Amino acid sequence: MTHPDPLPDALAVILAAGLGTRMRSSTPKPLHRLAGRPMVAHLIDACAEAGFGRAVVVAGPEPAFAPMRAVVAPHPCVVQHDRLGTAHATLAAAEALAATRGEAMVLYGDVPLVRPATMRALAARRRETGAGLALLAFRPADPAQYGRVILGEDGFVTRIVEWRDADAAERAVGLCNAGLFCAPAADLLRWLRQVGNANAKGEYYLTDIVAIARAEGARVTHAEAPAEEVLGINSRAELAAAEAAVQRRLRAAAMDAGATLVAPETVFLSWDTRLGADVTVHPNVVFGPGVTVEDGAEIRAFSHLEACRVGPGATIGPFARLRPGAEIGAGAHVGNFVELKNATLGEGAKANHLAYLGDATIGAGANIGAGTITCNYDGVAKHRTTIGDGVFVGSNATLVAPVRLGDGSFIAAGSTITADVAPDAMAFGRARQTDKPNRASAFRARCKEKG
Repeated sequence: MTHPDPLPDALAVILAAGLGTRMRSSTPKPLHRLAGRPMVAHLIDACAEAGFGRAVVVAGPEPAFAPMRAVVAPHPCVVQHDRLGTAHATLAAAEALAATRGEAMVLYGDVPLVRPATMRALAARRRETGAGLALLAFRPADPAQYGRVILGEDGFVTRIVEWRDADAAERAVGLCNAGLFCAPAADLLRWLRQVGNANAKGEYYLTDIVAIARAEGARVTHAEAPAEEVLGINSRAELAAAEAAVQRRLRAAAMDAGATLVAPETVFLSWDTRLGADVTVHPNVVFGPGVTVEDGAEIRAFSHLEACRVGPGATIGPFARLRPGAEIGAGAHVGNFVELKNATLGEGAKANHLAYLGDATIGAGANIGAGTITCNYDGVAKHRTTIGDGVFVGSNATLVAPVRLGDGSFIAAGSTITADVAPDAMAFGRARQTDKPNRASAFRARCKEKG
């Protein structure tokens, strides 16, 4: 969700060229997913909501980064051809910075949990204090080897000291650098061009702009963020920690909006899950991307939903699976071990046990018996099954698509239906039963003789 832009002509520069070596992955770090979505996409949306109407993403030159262009579109990607430090990466966006009249903020694609309110607060802090540069800081429980933010008596930042260069007093400081900076774009670009690489690694560090800005007479201020917002993701373990943080946010938002999560810690939501008022979600439910559950519906335990819509007052599960394209009507029931894919279940219809309904339209009030399947694939193409209003399908029916069952028709249990059934007709698609007297005892006797 975007808000009216409070920052005219503001630009977000997102550094996203990390390969993810420690993650042992062929996928670049910023394309790893949180709540079903690449982490860099989370950050872009947060920037837009904060008022940074434009973004430019700095990617690596490797082919693995090619998918990033589609992920961040319509925002452009620029390439950092040589990884020579964070200031060097930010300069890859020099053209965009030069074209920006307002604020610019530098963020990181592997620090994706920064909230829009925090971004707005950082930009506001710079303006309110008259500072030329603002940086984001945090107070971790264990400062470990983070760079320390050193403040003067006036409360402004005097310098950032890296842990390895800090003395004992500086290491005792609990205020740490989160790495995010905000400044007028023209000033930021000028300072970046002055950053040198006279250090052990021969790299151009973004933190050097603090000293450069102060040398020009600009004041440097800071805003603080909760440590959880500035979690950096460099390993699979850190990715899991970030996922847990995102899930806590999503669950809290769902409950604030009126949904009941019976055991919140066991429910997994996607970034775009929409739960209506008075929805009840039981334990161990997973929502993939693209799910909307309307008011008053109930999702019972151990169900899995993705790219589907559940109508008001419907009941799903337990142990149900709704695959992409499933549309569940108001008051409908989907029971245990029922799977729907690209199928519409009409208002008040029921499929209570052990069924597969793929590429199907099922009318209002229809009843689908246990063991029913729609045979929608012939090995080459998918075909559709249409089941009318009020149809009764008996247990273990096989519906071979394309086939249409007219309103009010009745399908006898165990039938294989290969042709359309007229409205209100009763269809039997099974062999006639034949009884063979005394055959059972004779069969058992022969089996016993054979040992």
